[in-house]
This record gives sequence, C-alpha cells and structure tokens, in this order.
Amino acid sequence: MAEPDIARYRVAAAKKFDLAKFPTEEKNGHPDKAQLKHLTSEDAKAINDLQDRLYAEGTRALLVVLQGMDCSGKDGTVRAVFNHCGPIGVSVTPFKAPSEIERAHDYLWRVHEACPERGFIGIFNRSHYEDVLVVKVKNYASADAIERRYDEINAFEKMLTDNGTRIVKIMLHISKEEQAKRLQERLDDPEKYWKFNAGDLEDRKLWKEFAAAYETMLERCSTAYAPWYVIPADANWPRNHVIARIVRSTLEEMNPKYPPPDGFDPKKIKVV
Repeated sequence: MAEPDIARYRVAAAKKFDLAKFPTEEKNGHPDKAQLKHLTSEDAKAINDLQDRLYAEGTRALLVVLQGMDCSGKDGTVRAVFNHCGPIGVSVTPFKAPSEIERAHDYLWRVHEACPERGFIGIFNRSHYEDVLVVKVKNYASADAIERRYDEINAFEKMLTDNGTRIVKIMLHISKEEQAKRLQERLDDPEKYWKFNAGDLEDRKLWKEFAAAYETMLERCSTAYAPWYVIPADANWPRNHVIARIVRSTLEEMNPKYPPPDGFDPKKIKVV
C-alpha cells in the first residue's frame, strides 16, 4: 500500500453504489504504523510545497470536502494531511447546524461564502452535502426540495470548477462497530469528554437511513469535474496515507507555477 491505487477509491459517475459492499478497512495489507506515518508526512510536506506555489500563482484554488459518519476521523485527517501547511493559503471550515441568519438564506449561501479564494486550499469538515444527508434523514426539508438539491449541488460545483476551483470530495467510510468503539473511548477518557455529543447516539440509531442517503449522494453527485472518493476509515493511518496521496496527486495535476517577475529583471537589480 506504499503506492495506493487512487483510481480504485473513486466513485464512477451515475453508477449504482452499494456502500455495504465497500470495505471500511484495507484488506490488501499495508506497512506498519511507523512507515505509514512517514509516508503520510512526506506527502504532507509535498502538499505544503505545492500549496506555496498555488498561493504564489494566485489564479486557482483547491477545495477538499471531507464527509463521513460521526467519529469517521475528519479532524484527524485534517491534522495529518495538512499539518505541514502554514496558516497562509489554507482555510478550514467546519459546518455545523446553520445559524438563524444562515437559515434565512438558501442552503448554499453559507457554503459559497466559505469557498477558498484563488491561491488557497480550502478544507470543508462536513459540507453542503449535509443538506442531502442529515436534512434528508431527519425530514428537515420536503422530498421535492431534497430531490432538486442533487442537480443544484452539481451545478454549483460546476460553476466553481469553471471559475478555477478544483474540487476533491472524500467520504471517510467507517463501520458501525468501529464507530461504537470510538464513541465509547470518548466516554472512557476524561480528555475526550468534550468530543462526546449525546446526539451522536440518536444518529447512530438511524445508521441504515444515513447509509442509504450516502449511497444516493455518491450516485448522483460524483462527477468528472468533482469526483467522490470513498476511503476505508476504520484504521487511521492507512486512511490518512490514501487521502494525502489523493490531495498530493491532485495538486501535482494542477501543477501550480511560481509567477515570473512582473515588469523587472531580478538580475539587473542589486539591493544595497
């Protein structure tokens, strides 16, 4: 697994997707934790260098969407994959329940405002897809409204892409058994009490409903310009390694360039 086959994690556009048939843990074996941490760190350093070029270039952006069931490791992924990036040129937006002001606008209003500006990598911890996941499962909007949103989201992402934002969407795929283990850890460790939310237990009762909503989301919203990747997330370090490699490969495909001198010849200038 030192060189993950990124293509096998990508969701084919407009194809039926059965989440239950997709593994939550790598079955092909992988290096030990220390080696995986090293490989992820090397990718994270490369991401930092590429982000520096992207920021200097200032004409394009990268949006990384992280979505997954509770406890799937979104925060840990951000720390592992982007820990070498400085605060300049990187933004992280966690999406929680919308505020009163946000509810007074259309559901994409707060999302568009958070999209990365040119030169930035933007990371969404949860995202606009909550509006076809939790909103759908808990009946916060009508079935007709939900049905419209798949095409609206695709059109929104196409607009972002056409205006210079590359989009990569990653679902962290965790098993119900692993989620139970991680929730219990939050109750057993005083340093993790703050992470526990009793509402997670209520959502856990709706596991099948959420899985079905994810399947529809993946089928309807994985596109050539904004693909979804489903990453086994029961084990942290294989998860981080694959996601780091996806982000690095995407930036390498973008191939940002440092801009040339603007109206001056650096060889003819001497600072005294």
